[in-house]
Amino acid sequence: MDKEKKVVLAYSGGLDTSVAVRWLADKGYDVIAYMADVGQGGDFKKLRKRALSAGAIKVVVEDLKEEFAKDFVFKSLKAGAVYESNYLLATALSRPLIAKGLVKTARKEKAEAVGHGCTGKGNDQVRFEVTVMALAPDLKIIAPLREWDMHSRDEEIEYAKERDIDIDVTKKSPYSLDQNIWGISIECGVLEDPWNEPPQDAYKMTVDPQKAPNRAAYVEIEFKKGCPVALNGKTYRAVELITRLNEIGGKHGVGRTDLVENRLIGIKSREIYEAPAGWILHNSHKELEALVLDRELTHFKQGISLKYAELVYYGLWFTPLKKALDGFIDKTQENVSGTVKVKLLKGTASVVARKSQHSLYKKEMATYDPGDKFDRSVAEGFIKVWGMPYKSNQ
Repeated sequence: MDKEKKVVLAYSGGLDTSVAVRWLADKGYDVIAYMADVGQGGDFKKLRKRALSAGAIKVVVEDLKEEFAKDFVFKSLKAGAVYESNYLLATALSRPLIAKGLVKTARKEKAEAVGHGCTGKGNDQVRFEVTVMALAPDLKIIAPLREWDMHSRDEEIEYAKERDIDIDVTKKSPYSLDQNIWGISIECGVLEDPWNEPPQDAYKMTVDPQKAPNRAAYVEIEFKKGCPVALNGKTYRAVELITRLNEIGGKHGVGRTDLVENRLIGIKSREIYEAPAGWILHNSHKELEALVLDRELTHFKQGISLKYAELVYYGLWFTPLKKALDGFIDKTQENVSGTVKVKLLKGTASVVARKSQHSLYKKEMATYDPGDKFDRSVAEGFIKVWGMPYKSNQ
């Protein structure tokens, strides 16, 4: 077997990658379909069969959920990373981990190429390829969707039908989905017109907030050094905690965002996202930080959070700057331990209480009750010094 004709393809089991398997096989490649389980769900036995029937010579499946949660999701959570205020980066976070798995599998299978099913105008192509370049610059990268002459999903559907490739997508339901334990990204179809309200059948993880329970639910989340470790007093592993919060939040319509975003390659796109656990944890973590971090650190970290989100979105996970920022962020999280109570109601996740042994909040300094210990006499001098540069000489 000519190893120069062996490629490890990141395989999701969807339209693009199923067609890519056959296209690569028709080009003379021996295709190994690589599936990383990051919590996207689905029947892996069915997908394995689909990949083999499409032309793959082998299918490799790896369960990466726990590594994804602990080493990628929770790092992003501690950083407070949110892209353009509305995207918790679920898809973006999974790409460097999947690409890492591609590289490992390529080495094991003695392949000289890796491939992906990303479009030529999306972000994921950058994330996959930059990661491969950082970890294994000698590997060839193949991107079928940039090379073949099909220019629409309808053409891919016809290609699949002509070759008896089993697919789930139809022309009547053309959504493109990417899901993992941290959330789901939904695009294409009617969503491509930003004037169209997302139809309810586009959402997969959350109920319509209008149809959510009228009675609020409360959850208590315990954090240790910035990472969630317990839910309602019970300790859980990372994946199970996220999964349970997804179920609870989804029932209350929590976690929907609708975003016209600036893609890395320079175009705007419209996607909707669902991340029930993500927004519950993000809001909780942010409020716990407000309790335990001083003002200067809190404000400075806001800029770091923005930069961190950009690095994730831009596919720069395995870079010196990202590594350096992780060191800073870990330092900020040393005292981010405590418990937060969240109220879930009709699509909202509101933090209503928080406590920590590291709290910097002092009631005796903030209260207006008789227990007030703040020395008001120092306020006048502080104000005079603070305002001195702005005092008019006229």
